Amino acid sequence: MAIQDMVKQLDELINKAEALMDGPDWANGTKEDAEAHILANRLEAAVTRLTMKGSVYVQQLKLDGYRSSRYRLRHDWQVAMTLRDDLNSGWTETVVELVHADTYGDFLEMADGLLAKGYKDAAAVITGTSLEVHVRALCAKNGVTTAVAGKPKKADTMNADLKKAGVYDGLQQKQITAWMDLRNKAAHGDYGDYDDTQVRLFIDGVQAFLMKYPA
Repeated sequence: MAIQDMVKQLDELINKAEALMDGPDWANGTKEDAEAHILANRLEAAVTRLTMKGSVYVQQLKLDGYRSSRYRLRHDWQVAMTLRDDLNSGWTETVVELVHADTYGDFLEMADGLLAKGYKDAAAVITGTSLEVHVRALCAKNGVTTAVAGKPKKADTMNADLKKAGVYDGLQQKQITAWMDLRNKAAHGDYGDYDDTQVRLFIDGVQAFLMKYPA
């Protein structure tokens, strides 16, 4: 997911929260409590979805999770605004993450160009290689071992280990497994088992994955 898409999601929820809190009945009435509860939940879900596990933004959300819906909404609104502003300023990425993003971006751009010229198989292999390297980097970042008895783990094993470590959920794990399967088909010459559209979705999906889970 591109930064501008993340900001757009946050802006929508921030604007809804501000409209509710600026309403005439906010200070005195209680009829907006249910709406405040729903908006607070959506803000918390968005911040969690758009950041890494254990990020300072997620930690901030937990500080006032047991207050009233109105207090929660105002607190979550402040956290969401901070994340939005940091995304706009480019302050959420470490130097290492930026280097990795540039490197992987180059490979994915290459894959994109190959696909556009009709070389879907080469594009799939390059995209799959970028994905596997990134999965290994995520393991290193999150303290997950990448070798057993001195031998490198397979991509599927690292993928399962990252899910067990809570770096991402089971749905993301299954998606990565499907992507790895497509890469393997391309690498082993099973070119008729997938088409250009699937490779296009593969490239776009890996690009979004790399941005959501930087390493």
